[in-house]
Amino acid sequence: MTSSTSLLQALTDRIGADHVLTGDAAAPYLTDWRQRYTGAAQAVVRPGSTQEVAAVMACCAQHGVPVVPQGGNTGLAGAATPDASGKAVVISLQRLQQIRAIDTDNDTMTVEAGCILQNVQQAARNADRLFPLSLASEGSCTVGGNLATNAGGTQVLRYGNTRELALGLEVVTPDGEIWDGLRGLRKDNTGYDLRDLYIGSEGTLGIITAATLRLYPLPVAVCTALVALRSMDDAVALLARSRAGFGASLTGFEVMSGVSLELVVRMFPQQSLPLPTSPWFALLEVSDSESEAHGRERFETVLEGALEADLVQDVVIAANIAQGRALWHLRESISLAQSAEGKNIKHDISVPISKIAQYVRTTDALLQDLIPGARNITFGHLGDGNLHYNLTRPETMTEPDFLARQYDVYRVVHDSVHAHQGSISAEHGIGQLKRDELLRYKSPLEMALMRRIKDALDPKGLMNPGKVLVGTGDGDSAVTGD
Repeated sequence: MTSSTSLLQALTDRIGADHVLTGDAAAPYLTDWRQRYTGAAQAVVRPGSTQEVAAVMACCAQHGVPVVPQGGNTGLAGAATPDASGKAVVISLQRLQQIRAIDTDNDTMTVEAGCILQNVQQAARNADRLFPLSLASEGSCTVGGNLATNAGGTQVLRYGNTRELALGLEVVTPDGEIWDGLRGLRKDNTGYDLRDLYIGSEGTLGIITAATLRLYPLPVAVCTALVALRSMDDAVALLARSRAGFGASLTGFEVMSGVSLELVVRMFPQQSLPLPTSPWFALLEVSDSESEAHGRERFETVLEGALEADLVQDVVIAANIAQGRALWHLRESISLAQSAEGKNIKHDISVPISKIAQYVRTTDALLQDLIPGARNITFGHLGDGNLHYNLTRPETMTEPDFLARQYDVYRVVHDSVHAHQGSISAEHGIGQLKRDELLRYKSPLEMALMRRIKDALDPKGLMNPGKVLVGTGDGDSAVTGD
């Protein structure tokens, strides 16, 4: 292995001194969005093309240096943060921002990994098409990061996770080769599906540099409603009624505890809750392809039926786009309200929809036994069984004392998830946050198969060490708080 000075010079020769960052210039890339992990790196490099990514990767492979791919650095599991050893090079893909092609006949667009999700949505809209992936962080997260974590979001119910929205990929391998798999095909049954292998791999198998994405027709009208509910059981029943009544037009069904929305309006007084306080709320979105009048008529018919059946307590239907955005803003502000209030213990879990109500009742009770007075900030994508099941400290407990119980809380929450046939990560990935937890809930055979794939595609163990699989890194990042 050559010296750090030699490596930095080699990287500078390939992409220019302005894009090889060290010292204070590199610092913003070394701490994750939640400020939970802070690592160290020999350098942060910012290649401007796939060819430059390949050149950097080949250089690191030649020097035996591990790499950490990074997109918008908005991840929630520490997957894009280097460990504390300082051996790695962080490869930021933020300069890869080109939208290479939009094919409206094929309903596809090809974009580079550093494109901000919101910009991709707008480019599709400018072409009279919809790219439906929608996340609270869409103004800063990148397509590459969305693919690396198989991000979900608010419209998975209708359109699926990022995996279902990607038809092809371009990937730089651990030895610096470029795999061009940018095919805009819905059917391609020619062997192993390499695309699906890289999506969701969190940068541990290769670096995604571009993708060909699915597009859809823009809806003629979008209707939004906020519904007050007595229980999670009623939320599940309303979801079933809504699926039957709206079919594929139901594009969003978010559930939020009353405590969650009370926190939002308390932390952000400029926002208001348009319904009286209730134990639970649901936010519904329906996209109609005929007309606004047709969409609203269907919306009112289904929700009036739910009211008559005493399934819901109250309903407010957005009268216009601005009101609809205000309702969504309440939902999207929950995480920000949590951050404004203080540190909390977060979970991103999925449970079969038929088991969610029982899961919430059971786990809420277990956590009250563990930490009396703790508050559950529960919200998420009920339509696909994904809950952000978060815990906030009791008012009588100090923040350090609360965070000291973090792993006790993890054990309760994750064991309950496992008992209800669920998953400890629905859309945020494993990263380093849940790497060790994975061993508890995956079978030995599953772990062995994942290891074989990792060893086959990354035999030198250079890709994102210490993430997803135990034993792939030389050290762990420093925990700085939740």
